[in-house]
Order: sequence, then structure tokens, then C-alpha cells
Amino acid sequence: MLIKVCGLRVPDQVDALTDQVDFVGFIFYSKSPRAVEFAPKSMKANRVGVFVDEELSLVKTYIRSEQLDIVQCHGHESPEYCSELRKHAQIIKAFGVGPDFDFKQLSLYTDCVDYFLFDTKTPNHGGSGIRFNWDLLEQYTLEVPFLLSGGIGSTEIPSIRSFKHPQFAGIDINSRFETEPGDKNIEQINTFIHEIRTHQIAQS
Repeated sequence: MLIKVCGLRVPDQVDALTDQVDFVGFIFYSKSPRAVEFAPKSMKANRVGVFVDEELSLVKTYIRSEQLDIVQCHGHESPEYCSELRKHAQIIKAFGVGPDFDFKQLSLYTDCVDYFLFDTKTPNHGGSGIRFNWDLLEQYTLEVPFLLSGGIGSTEIPSIRSFKHPQFAGIDINSRFETEPGDKNIEQINTFIHEIRTHQIAQS
């Protein structure tokens, strides 16, 4: 299972996690309380830049300057937008999921993204600390793998273990492991990762 930690701002915390997780997310969205202007350069995990409806030229600049492996498009970016960026980095396209979410729209993105990320639908583009109803993902039938996001904390470990979907690739954690926006509790994250990984090994 892939594990992504998003919204990091403290360099020491990045250093503490880079060997433990697959993706580290840096939010380049000025309206976010977790926004950063640059990402630490030395790390082993894949570097993810999170953007919300940003100009293509600026995202491309960040890909080069911050050595981003992956761009997470967390706004209303079109398939054409994602396709253009995919020439320069892998793409995660995020969608806020609620009871009225139209899964049919995702078919337009299947050839231009590497992962979908399903988050809780909010007006603030994520970071709500609220979990959506994962049963809704029974409606997802495409081949693109996805990450689960939105309100995932230690109490969700049993649900993660029992969640079954052929395209479920991993999880994205953020606000439920914070003392304040952007300041993570590394001890809690390490405990969470250990419990997830230990269960994986036991099941393999």
C-alpha cells in the first residue's frame, strides 16, 4: 500500500518521514494554511507538488525548480491541462467526493493521469479532517489506481484494512496528524505507518 503524507512545512519532519513513506506532498496553493514556497531538496520519497487551478506555466516552473516527481491537481483542472503537465511529471488528479458525485466524469481523465485521489468534498480543496463515505467508491469501475484521502487518522486503521477495491493503491494523510496546520506529529505518523505496514506483511 502506498502512503502519502501531505501538507508538510517543517524540514526536520520531512527528513524524519522521507524513508518511511512513498510520497511527500508540498502545497503550493497560497490560500492553504499549509502553503509553502519551496520544497526541501534532499529526500528519498517522491516529491509531490499540490496545486489548485494554477497557471500551467507556473506549475512547469515549479516542476523544474522544486524537482517535483508528481503534480497533484486539486482544483477543477481539465483533462487537457493534466495531459499537458503529464509531459513533465506524473499526475494525481484529486476529486472531492460527496453523495452526488458523478463518477462518469472520471472517464475523461483516464489517459492523462497516473492516479486519482478521492478526498472529502469541501469548499476549501481538502484538509477538512472529515472522512467521506467510502462505500460510494463501489461506483468507481475504471482502471486508474486511486488514493484514499480525507479525515484519515489512526482510528481508521481497521477500516483501511477491511477496505477492498481492485484499484485501491494507497492512502493520503494530513490534518488528522497535526498539532497545527503544517506541523505534523511524527511519532503518531510513525506508529500509524508501522501498524499499516505490519498488517500488510502479515497478509502477504
